[in-house]
Amino acid sequence: MKNLNIDKAQVAQRFEKAGQSYTQHAVVQKQICQHLIQLMQHYLPKTKVDRIFEIGCGSGNLSHLLMQDFQFNQLILNDLYPEVQQHFSESKQLQWLIGDIEQLQFPQDLEVIVSSSALQWIFDLDAIFKQCSDALIDEGYLCFSTFGQQNLKEIKALTGQGLDYLDLATIQEKLIAQGFDIIHLSENIETLDFEHPKQVLQHLKATGVTATAAKHRWTKQSLQQFYLDYQQFLEPDSSIQKGYPLSYHPIYCIARRKP
Repeated sequence: MKNLNIDKAQVAQRFEKAGQSYTQHAVVQKQICQHLIQLMQHYLPKTKVDRIFEIGCGSGNLSHLLMQDFQFNQLILNDLYPEVQQHFSESKQLQWLIGDIEQLQFPQDLEVIVSSSALQWIFDLDAIFKQCSDALIDEGYLCFSTFGQQNLKEIKALTGQGLDYLDLATIQEKLIAQGFDIIHLSENIETLDFEHPKQVLQHLKATGVTATAAKHRWTKQSLQQFYLDYQQFLEPDSSIQKGYPLSYHPIYCIARRKP
């Protein structure tokens, strides 16, 4: 168990507030979705899929790529709050399962379960992986991206705020324990550069990522201190300085349920 201090209602509220700005600002999350789709195209059989289930669809970065690049009969979308439906057109192929995924019964007989940039919010990942395994048909696929321990490390170093991310080995162990074969598991670091630490905070707010910082209240003084302290992350050699960095640490996984 981890992340016990996450208030899911608050997470929903922050992401809902960021709903309009998310698509525009979530550059890294978009790239992550594109990479996940490429991995799926590479590893999954090229046949029409019956039922796909997406955990934490948000404003639909991954969902829209799925609709564009995969053939399926039904796409079941999950998210915490119903407002996400505004990002989608009506379609007979789309079904909704709104609510906290840890409290919901999964749809059954699924061929593929996908999730991008959402599983880091889960308290009990073992239980979710078990639900995935139970809900998938034999040799069905679980394809997801989540974040690793270097994610937003600058923010955690300066504010103490952030999630407890899992490492690659732990994720692998948890999947194997639930009867999955790991087909692909990789990680990398993506860095965004900003002209000023103020823009780092604006970016985080626009993408809803501040949902963890429930008890963090900025004052004029603490903001100034934050701006000052952020300079420690600048490259010492100013000739190669691109700006104030913010690190993302995506982890990608394609797993297949053992028959």
